[in-house]
Amino acid sequence: MTSRLDLADAVVATWKTNDRVTAYLFENLPSALWPLPVPMSRRTVRSVAGHIHNARCMWIKMLGQRHGIRVPKRVSLRTVTRKELLTALNRSSRGVVDLLELGINHGGRIPASGVAWVNMPVDVVHFLAYLVAHEGHHRGQIVLLARQTGHRLPSEITNGLWLWTKRSQEAQARKTPTPTD
Repeated sequence: MTSRLDLADAVVATWKTNDRVTAYLFENLPSALWPLPVPMSRRTVRSVAGHIHNARCMWIKMLGQRHGIRVPKRVSLRTVTRKELLTALNRSSRGVVDLLELGINHGGRIPASGVAWVNMPVDVVHFLAYLVAHEGHHRGQIVLLARQTGHRLPSEITNGLWLWTKRSQEAQARKTPTPTD
């Protein structure tokens, strides 16, 4: 007998795996890279890292706050530390899970009527794909920046970004933060 995939569970599990991949990069990123400037930009690796969390917060605020989803505090793009970022990412990941579950519980669409600006379809699959692509873009940006500036990351780190089965297992083993964590 074949068991049928529970799409709702798969959507949430996929997000948690993506979140774990993002956290894995920042857990293993050498400290020397944190202040590096992004060429032709006012950003640094630190600010790109903080931007990932802050973008999550923007979506949670825009789509979820009016439904009672707690919006995590944004981080300072200029001063966030690795430890602060990892804690913040845990909180914003919980908020994204809450948004996805909100959409799942509303027939697969995140309720967005009355929201002034949404640049994509708000079904949970499109929303998930957008978030994963956004974070993947910035992870790749950081890996490329490290290479271009002579700080090539060890293959254990870069390969680790693609070990989604392992990251998925790590994500499943982690305690999901509660809104008060």
